[in-house]
Amino acid sequence: MNMESTNRLATVLCGALLLAMVGCASQKAPATADVAVSRAAVANAVSAGASDLAPEEISAARAKMQRASQALAAKDYTLARDLANQAQADAKLAQSKANSAKATAASNALQEDLRVLREEVDRAR
Repeated sequence: MNMESTNRLATVLCGALLLAMVGCASQKAPATADVAVSRAAVANAVSAGASDLAPEEISAARAKMQRASQALAAKDYTLARDLANQAQADAKLAQSKANSAKATAASNALQEDLRVLREEVDRAR
């Protein structure tokens, strides 16, 4: 190899290394953001009562959040993003189930109130 070829090879290798470093850095920010958004989704689901009303779904979301955080710490940004997105979907499902259970309970209570009211109206006649 002559000096010119060696310089070109060194330049290409440096360029490839730089691109790899930029690629890793560009994956970190979205992965970190996805994990943060998923944490918020889990917190929202818990606030909506998912711990009591959708325990399986919120447990799955929490487990995936923990694994996503571990993957982020291990700098496995692709896995962190995937798990964070799955955790977010599980958390949204948990929140929807909790909201649905609350709405069903409210509807049932209203139906019971209406039944009692009808009985009182019938007795009054």
